[in-house]
Amino acid sequence: MRAKPQSFDRVLSSMCTEPHPDAREAALQFLATNPGDPGTYPTVAALEDDAITALGEITGLEEPAGYIASGGTEANIQAVRIARERVNTPTPNVVLPESGHFSFRKAADLLGIELRIVPTDENHRVDIDAVSESIDEDTALVVGVAGTTEYGRVDPIPELARIAHDAGALCHVDAAWGGFVLPFTDYQWNFSHARIDTMTIDPHKMGQAAVPAGGLLVREAALLDELAVDTPYLETTAQATLTGTRSGAGVASTVAAFEALWPDGYAAQYERSQANADWLAATLEGLGYDVVEPTLPLVAAAVPTGTFDALRSKGWRISRTGNGELRVVCMPHVTRSMLESFVDDLAAPTVRERSSAPL
Repeated sequence: MRAKPQSFDRVLSSMCTEPHPDAREAALQFLATNPGDPGTYPTVAALEDDAITALGEITGLEEPAGYIASGGTEANIQAVRIARERVNTPTPNVVLPESGHFSFRKAADLLGIELRIVPTDENHRVDIDAVSESIDEDTALVVGVAGTTEYGRVDPIPELARIAHDAGALCHVDAAWGGFVLPFTDYQWNFSHARIDTMTIDPHKMGQAAVPAGGLLVREAALLDELAVDTPYLETTAQATLTGTRSGAGVASTVAAFEALWPDGYAAQYERSQANADWLAATLEGLGYDVVEPTLPLVAAAVPTGTFDALRSKGWRISRTGNGELRVVCMPHVTRSMLESFVDDLAAPTVRERSSAPL
């Protein structure tokens, strides 16, 4: 095969990154193993236990249970599935902030549940009053986001958990991207801060594991029983995962990345990424653009369509928020020199001319 993967040197909008060298090596070693059949592949099954223990340490969960999924989409779908099975109603609903990931729309479609979308406030966090007003006796799950995809915001997780449990619902936190940076902040977002039932956290994002490596965590192992199906022709006769066969690459690379980086390496990575986001935000403001304050390493700025298109034509892999802002995620592969080059292109006369052209 002659095709080569593109480099990350102009990728500014992805929430995936280059894996840590140790994670890359571990992924190759366990590529052909199947943690979906732990009876046949006990070594990778033991590694998955180690991976879940590691994620539990990161998220404040003393007795963690869960599994390494294909990514945040699968983990979010499974969290909705758990909640649907726990609630005693034929018409379950899930309350989700409008900042929630699109995977919840997939979950609602697949599982036949009603999705109640509630607005966010002026700070792009979920409106707590709107959540309370949307809950009723059929509510199975209340979702909060710890590191939103568009603005990097953290919802008020303790309040959401309290509202959910007062209503007899479960509480799920989507920390797919934020989970590996939030331990080094003052936010209250994890199992030790609130009565969260389930959580999504993706090692293949800020965790620097190889793709695919998502994570589903549950406070109590019994919650996984809601997902179990019989698998009589395998050595292990029950399975709680959504996919059947899974590569052990994600499991092994999660453990390898954790062993290499937790906690000091991840802390330094967060500090570097946040410093880059703060620098970019200040620089864009200096150039006259309206910028959403980066509370985590993600920058959103109101950049004209012509400017955005001109930057894309120069090879920058950038995206927009739902409101149309330029969106830059300061992942581990995003260096200050990359951002300086990006700003140089943004400030170039040819790009500026595009920004003033008629739409």
